[in-house]
Amino acid sequence: MVRLTIDLIARVNTHTKRKRDEPLSQYLRRLTHLYFQERHIDEIDDLSLCKNLSVLYLYDNRISRIQNLHFASNLTHLYLQNNLINKIENLSLLRRLEKLYLGNNEITVVEGLEKLENLKELHIENQRLPPGEKLLFDPRSIQALSALCVLNVSGNNLEDLQDFRCLGNLNQFMAADNQLEDMKELAQVLAGWVNLWRLELVGNPLCRKAKYRDRVIVMSGSLEVLDGKEINETARKFLLSWKANKEARRRQREDRKKNGDADGTRRELPPLQLPHAPLRNYIMPGLPGARKQFEAILARSRSLPGSADVMGRGDMLAQKTEIIAELPKKSLSDLQAPIRYVSLV
Repeated sequence: MVRLTIDLIARVNTHTKRKRDEPLSQYLRRLTHLYFQERHIDEIDDLSLCKNLSVLYLYDNRISRIQNLHFASNLTHLYLQNNLINKIENLSLLRRLEKLYLGNNEITVVEGLEKLENLKELHIENQRLPPGEKLLFDPRSIQALSALCVLNVSGNNLEDLQDFRCLGNLNQFMAADNQLEDMKELAQVLAGWVNLWRLELVGNPLCRKAKYRDRVIVMSGSLEVLDGKEINETARKFLLSWKANKEARRRQREDRKKNGDADGTRRELPPLQLPHAPLRNYIMPGLPGARKQFEAILARSRSLPGSADVMGRGDMLAQKTEIIAELPKKSLSDLQAPIRYVSLV
């Protein structure tokens, strides 16, 4: 078991040399940076003599608990990634903390950050979560981080971004390798992040949707880098123009629907016109052996009055119906034979 103690600092700290005959307490007060990464450290001991400590490197160790840092009121950078930490705690007195690195630990809930009002960067990516679980966020902690500019939550099985909508000052957001798939929700969240210039979403289901990159670019006018690739300004202008045209067409369709005209042209059926005179030179095929009877019926139809002044249209149609009813009944195949109009002129 290796503990980070004052004695260990005095013996192995090589970045800031201790002067000859310099008292240990004075030397410790002079330290602003401690580099104890990859030292197999399990526990943080009392370091209260390092009152001016501003940067502490403790990544790639075996630390399981955040403790004994209450003295570090001047601490601005804390590197604790790749340890065995399972809870965020004992950070409320670090009021000047600006960057907190906690990636690759065993944290299940992001909490205990309510007092860190000056925190600008939070890196909480790739937690070693129990199977099937996702990283949870205490709303009180997230809402308190009004100054946060950089947030890394990649690889935590996140399914939505609702917890982060209140972070209006974000300019970098990394959420790769999660379970995000709702493009509409993404558009709503990006609309509130007006300063965002970097976005990392690679490895999410929504990245497989059609025109994913183009759609995300038009969602944010401030975005400069998407999934590690810079956004060409010419391409942005083209896509924004395309979006504007699409919106204009959508509004036009909605206006047409309100006016009862779905496709922009009013289509009305022509008025019904009943014939005033019988058809001339008409022959119906498919009636073999009944030509004489048909000619007689045709002659009778020619005797019908051609003007509504002599006979009402209703009476005329009724009489024509009676005449047609006298035609011999044929099979369906006979009646489906094409009608021919033969000119005798």
